[in-house]
Amino acid sequence: MAGERLIAILLLLLIATKRTRFYKHVMIGKPTSPLRRGWTTGACATAATRAAFSALLTGTFPDPVRITLPRGQCPEFALARQQLEPDFAMAGIIKDAGDDPDVTHKALILATVRHAAPGTGIHFRAGTGVGTVTRPGLPVPPGEPAINPVPRQLMRETVAELAARHDVPGDVEIEISIPDGAELARHTLNGRLGIVGGLSVLGTTGVVVPFSCAAWIASIHRGVDVCRAAGLSHVAAATGSTSESAVRALYHLPDTALIDMGDFAGGLLKYLRRHPVPHLTIAGGFAKLAKLAQGHLDLHSGRSSLDRKWLADAVTSLGGGTELAARCASANSGMQILQMAEAAKIPLADLVARRAADQARQIAGPQIAIEILIFDRQGQLAGRSNG
Repeated sequence: MAGERLIAILLLLLIATKRTRFYKHVMIGKPTSPLRRGWTTGACATAATRAAFSALLTGTFPDPVRITLPRGQCPEFALARQQLEPDFAMAGIIKDAGDDPDVTHKALILATVRHAAPGTGIHFRAGTGVGTVTRPGLPVPPGEPAINPVPRQLMRETVAELAARHDVPGDVEIEISIPDGAELARHTLNGRLGIVGGLSVLGTTGVVVPFSCAAWIASIHRGVDVCRAAGLSHVAAATGSTSESAVRALYHLPDTALIDMGDFAGGLLKYLRRHPVPHLTIAGGFAKLAKLAQGHLDLHSGRSSLDRKWLADAVTSLGGGTELAARCASANSGMQILQMAEAAKIPLADLVARRAADQARQIAGPQIAIEILIFDRQGQLAGRSNG
């Protein structure tokens, strides 16, 4: 297919929710040169914290400021903003996400550091544009700033190192702000996950890998965690926005119950095997779910192919003639095959849904009731596994 769609997300959040539906609408050809890596929001917040605390202790801001990441990299960050007052210091870093289409690319990440009462340790606050967690199931509990555990640990370590170097207590309050964060968060899944008021401060390695599949899969896992923590009995995962809207309307599901699966059926189903929910509906278009029915767990067009001969044989098994089967085998797309089957009143979409459900159960295990719904491009139900 000319101009392959390279999709990555999202999220999230959510925590991995820096990854957004924006990814699904960005059409990018295969890169002809290596993609440039960038730095996570958590790495930028750590660098800003180090610069601010250094200035609070010495009266001088280091610029650039150097930090150490979990895997040993030691990047340097130029300061975009600095302010020193008698009772606080503030430093800002412009996030560089490299060649990743990250909604927070070029965002200003601010850290304001204040001394706290002796013996109180380090406390984190959500400043302007940083969200607050309101639902259980995320890596930090409700009521806490949406600053993930690894960025918190990085900031604690840099404060402890500087405090020891200057022989002072490491009791401080760290406030992280992202001035445009509330607006940027509208393009993420944070609201669905119960993060209100702004963005999440994310990152497990400190490094943004362009178009990272791992980041999207991590956001899927966090979505499942939130559903389980909320005690939801019915969860729906969709390959795209059309099928998500359709399954939401069909079952009147809340946003919390919806998982943005994208192409990563395997990432969802393997996680659910270890972290099950009672009832799962997978919703998507015909071609993608036909690939799941054929045993593919990554549904992206660049990583799995639709077997038209398999679909032609399925048409034959349902009573279709040899002429129709031949046309299906040479069709241009899965949608064309579906349209030909529907015109001949052959329930091909139902058969594909049933076989996709069988494949999903093999991965997720028998403890989950799994249903497959196939929707056409207009969001109309074309097939379902339970008939």
